[in-house]
Amino acid sequence: MSPKHLRISDYTYELPPERIARYPIDQRDRSKLLHYCGGTITEHTFSDIAQLLPTGSLLLCNNTKVIQARLRFRKATGALIEVFCLEPYSPREYQLNFQQHHSCEWVCLIGNKKKWHDGTLTLSIGNTELSAEVVAPQGASFVVRFRWTGDISFAHVLEAAGELPIPPYLNRQTEESDKQTYQTVYSKIDGSVAAPTAGLHFTDAVFSALDARQIERDEVTLHVGAGTFRPVKSEQMEGHEMHAEYISISRHNIERLLAHGCRCTAVGTTTVRTVESLYYLGARILRQPDIAEHELTVMQWEPYESEHGAEPYSPEAVLRALLDWLTRNDTDHLHTTTQIIIAPGYKYHFVERIITNFHMPQSTLLLLVSAFIGSDWRRVYDYALSHDFRFLSYGDSSLLEP
Repeated sequence: MSPKHLRISDYTYELPPERIARYPIDQRDRSKLLHYCGGTITEHTFSDIAQLLPTGSLLLCNNTKVIQARLRFRKATGALIEVFCLEPYSPREYQLNFQQHHSCEWVCLIGNKKKWHDGTLTLSIGNTELSAEVVAPQGASFVVRFRWTGDISFAHVLEAAGELPIPPYLNRQTEESDKQTYQTVYSKIDGSVAAPTAGLHFTDAVFSALDARQIERDEVTLHVGAGTFRPVKSEQMEGHEMHAEYISISRHNIERLLAHGCRCTAVGTTTVRTVESLYYLGARILRQPDIAEHELTVMQWEPYESEHGAEPYSPEAVLRALLDWLTRNDTDHLHTTTQIIIAPGYKYHFVERIITNFHMPQSTLLLLVSAFIGSDWRRVYDYALSHDFRFLSYGDSSLLEP
């Protein structure tokens, strides 16, 4: 069956509200870890992770950093308007946008939009005044132009005026502690509106244990969009549109994958989507060697639409094609977007293990897990529910090996 015809109702389970972790535990690496390996389930503590991974293997993480994307404006009437920055619009490149002084534009969600028909909203931040005006609709979102006084960058504006956007299912306001606990210890590239939560369990002690077993680490970047919280509302998956997300892949990432036989352990579903997108980017280059960077992107259903269902290129061939493309274009990084959906019927090319938290019922993330371990996802989730595992962003973790 084509993944387009999957019914999301077949990927559900009963998640009691009390099993959703509203706060993290005190020590990141003391969270529980479920290990699924070849059909066998065992229970561990996350600090054991190095002992469960093969010596000399490759671990890939997503180094994105959550930005303080939620801005709250109050009109003269007293109405509260929430502007949620989703992705840069002008300039479109994340780092260039963050470096802007005085003005920039973002695609935003607007809360209480019915109270903001037109005009400019303002917000005072110390000696700086920030203003926002709607430029144009953008689907269910809006392009918002920000202007501010003072010689500071937009990154500093968000840091001073914004609020960290914790997941809505936590049913609480953002607290000061979330600024540290809702970031991975290796986060460094600003851009996400949600954390790559599988990485929240790592600590310096865990990294030292990985180093002792000569487990190599490398970092990719995928900026997580608000679509990560978007429920699947259509009965069949073909009615659900994945949000395109920014990814950055380096020459070093590709060389490390090649050095490890094109195999890796992916930390989180965001890393999975980034790494697996490499196959389709490299295949596009093999078909069109002179393709420009702005044309290199991965569409939602691309993995399922190759001719006759066949994928003619080996993982090594597509990675070498990517290296050649980087050389021809005199760059060490590829910046693009991926809209890939990984669902049952997908063939994994590079990922042989996934470290991931426990996901929401009827979510695309649950489809990704099912594509990896098949119908055993139900056994894994039943075990987690019956053995006091904590669920979702601040919850416990799993290591999955088919």
